[in-house]
Amino acid sequence: MKCFYIFKDKFKNKKGQANSAPEPRDQSKSNSSPLSRTAKSLPSPRSIPELYKEKEHNLRVFSFQELKEATNGFNRLLKIGEGGFGSVYKGTVRPASGQGDPIVVAIKKLNNHGLQGHKQWLAEVQFLGVVSHPNLVKLLGYCSVDSERGIQRLLVYEYMPNRSLEDHLFKRGPPTLSWRKRLEIILGAAEGLAYLHGGMEVQVIYRDFKSSNVLLDKDFKPKLSDFGLAREGPTGDRTHVSTAVVGTYGYAAPEYVETGHLTIHSDVWSFGVVLYEILTGRRTLERNHPVKEQKLLDWVKQFPVDSKRFSMIIDPRLINEYSFNAAKQIAKLADSCLNKNAKERPTMTQVVEMLKQIIQDIEGGNTSTNRNAESSQSNLLRRKQNKV
Repeated sequence: MKCFYIFKDKFKNKKGQANSAPEPRDQSKSNSSPLSRTAKSLPSPRSIPELYKEKEHNLRVFSFQELKEATNGFNRLLKIGEGGFGSVYKGTVRPASGQGDPIVVAIKKLNNHGLQGHKQWLAEVQFLGVVSHPNLVKLLGYCSVDSERGIQRLLVYEYMPNRSLEDHLFKRGPPTLSWRKRLEIILGAAEGLAYLHGGMEVQVIYRDFKSSNVLLDKDFKPKLSDFGLAREGPTGDRTHVSTAVVGTYGYAAPEYVETGHLTIHSDVWSFGVVLYEILTGRRTLERNHPVKEQKLLDWVKQFPVDSKRFSMIIDPRLINEYSFNAAKQIAKLADSCLNKNAKERPTMTQVVEMLKQIIQDIEGGNTSTNRNAESSQSNLLRRKQNKV
C-alpha cells in the first residue's frame, strides 16, 4: 500500500474522459440522485460505474467518528503503511449488525494534499465494489464526508497480517520466503490479474502491478490491492486506452511510457518484472549497487537463461532449496512477458497455465521439468502468436 510514482505527465486526458460515475454515498449529503440511464439503455458490456450501482449496497458506509475510534484517533503506533495517498492504519470496527466480536481491518485515510486524490479514491471504491476474486483484496466499506471541518475520504479493507510481497523479498526482519512459497504467491497474483483481464463483463487494466501491491493474508495467500490507478480496457474496435502516464518507475511497460497507450499487455510486462524480483531477491531499482547492477532488467540480461552464468542471478537465500530447471522456466516466462512487442507477450491466462505446470512438475519430483515446462511454454506462445 505504498505511494505510486507519477511519471512526467506528457499525455493529458482528453476532455470528457474523467470518471463521471455516480459517487459513493456521501454521509453529509442526501442520496437522492437517480440513475441517469434506464436498464433498457445500458450498453453492453456495461461500464464499471454502471456495475457498481448494482453492488454499492454491499459496501458499508462508515462515519468518520467510527473510524477515528477504530484507530484510537489515527494513532501513529497503529500506522502500517504510508504513501502519496496518505496513511494506512490497523484498526478494529464493530460488525455491521452490532453483534459479535470486533473485526480487525486496514483503514486508508486519504491525505487531501497527497498525490492520489479524490479521483483515485473513487476509482478504488468502484472497482473494488465490483470485482470479486480470492486473489483481490476485499473492500469492506468507505467514509466520504464533506463538512466545515474539511473533506474526509477513507477506505476500509480486510486486514492482511503478513503485509506485502515486497516486505518479504527486500526488507530485513521477515523470514526468507521459500522457493515454493514464492511460486505459490506469484501464481495467485497471476490468477488475480487473469480475472481482471478476462473474468468479468468488463475488462480491467490494473496499471500498478508491483510487489508492494501484492498483499499476503495469514496463510500467505496473495491478494492484489490499491486499485486507484485501474482503468477499464478498450471496447469496440479500440485497441488501447489513451491516458496520462502514471505508475511506478521500473514496472511500467515501455510502450505505455512512450505513447500513453494502455492495454492489458502493460500489466503483463509489469508481471515479468516481478517474476525477476522473486528470482533474484532484488528490487527493480537498487541505487546502492554498482551502476551496471542498479537496474534489475539490465543486470539480468548479463546472465542469459541458457548460459552457464544464469545461476548467478538467483537469490542467494535460496541456495540448495530452489529447483534449477524450474528457475530457468520462470526466467524464460519472465522474458516472454518482457517482450518489447506487446502483442507477442503471453496472456495472463497462459501465464497461469505455465506457472501451474512448473509447480506441478516440482510437486511430482519430475526430473524432466525443464523439457515438459519448456514444451508447455512453447505451445502457449505458439497459440498466442496464431491468434495475433
